[in-house]
Amino acid sequence: MNKIIQPFERHPHRQQGLTAISVVLILAMIGFFATIAIRLFPIYMEHFSVVSHLESLTEEADITEKTNGEILSTLNKRFSIDDVKNVTDENIFIERNKDGSMLIAIEYEVRTPALGNIDMVVSFVDEVELD
Repeated sequence: MNKIIQPFERHPHRQQGLTAISVVLILAMIGFFATIAIRLFPIYMEHFSVVSHLESLTEEADITEKTNGEILSTLNKRFSIDDVKNVTDENIFIERNKDGSMLIAIEYEVRTPALGNIDMVVSFVDEVELD
């Protein structure tokens, strides 16, 4: 009776699996992406607060009747409560239309170190229209 030889039966001592170099490279890639995620997470959490406060202006009564200074003061108070540090008055734009509506935009960017002298820059532009 002829025995059919399987491909792996020819070389029973053939090594299978990852080499040490492969494991080190995979761990380095995981570490790199984990570092990026850890550095970007606080920036996006702060951005979530900015968007939430900007959208909360739509629910506020008579917001279009307030002056630009009062709107800036309201936003700055809310930002200080949530520890938003990357948005200043220079990043907030208020545009009033002739029909009584208003557009409030916040445009800012955040820089954070990635590795060594390499920085990551994240830009945000958010706006809300109030009637």
